[in-house]
Amino acid sequence: MFSIGDFARHGRVSVRMLRHYDAIGLLRPAHVDPVSGYRFYEAGQLARLNRITALKDLGFTLRQVREVLDEQVSAGELRGMLRLRQAELEAAMAAAAARLAQVEVRLRTIESEGHMNTDDVVIKRIPAVRVAELSGVARSYEPADISPVVGPLFQELCRRLDEAGVPPVGPGIAYYEDVPGGDGILAHVAMPVAVVPEDGHDFAVVDLPAIERAATIVHRGPMDDVLPTEQTLARWIADGGHRSAGYARELYLEAGEDPARWVTELQEPLAG
Repeated sequence: MFSIGDFARHGRVSVRMLRHYDAIGLLRPAHVDPVSGYRFYEAGQLARLNRITALKDLGFTLRQVREVLDEQVSAGELRGMLRLRQAELEAAMAAAAARLAQVEVRLRTIESEGHMNTDDVVIKRIPAVRVAELSGVARSYEPADISPVVGPLFQELCRRLDEAGVPPVGPGIAYYEDVPGGDGILAHVAMPVAVVPEDGHDFAVVDLPAIERAATIVHRGPMDDVLPTEQTLARWIADGGHRSAGYARELYLEAGEDPARWVTELQEPLAG
């Protein structure tokens, strides 16, 4: 048998924790000296201690741990539970990281207020263009909701164009509109093509109309960080007495493997 100190050392837990487990009936000593009150443990009890520690580290309460262990869960069943809990925690961590990234973007937007150069805003005509496109619905217009929709759609569109033997003849475009009669944003991803519209393709071929007057600005970096640039454009439009006529198109002038090196022109239509 092990003394409580030796058992704690082999189990990599504290003596205080073992005493607490004893007090709540989670892990009783194999023997307690009736005279001294010293606790003693058997080597076989390390298996239960390992299960307690694993479940506790994965976020289970001690009450939940006891319920699981008292049901005599097999090692295979426990492994499955732990893997499921691990996946849940990883998803929660990813969601927390995404929220943190959104907070950082908002902070950068706040810090850049009044400091971004509006001299680069240019009003120009955007010519009509024929494109192959796919569409999908995003939950909102926030970058964190748009990117997971637009990115995969572009990959799928490029794959379908390659299979159809239709080469793009210009940089990619994304444009947006409200979902008719519902919540969300309808996102269109498009590649300019030189083909005649026909029914045989597994993508749509449409003619994007010209934008007679668009306020444009160039954004450098990932689109998840577009907010400061977008709001600089919005302030320029308002300060100049103009009026927006809808969502800005995004023209991806450079969009390689590294999003930090992306160059995107925002093209916001102006009314009148």
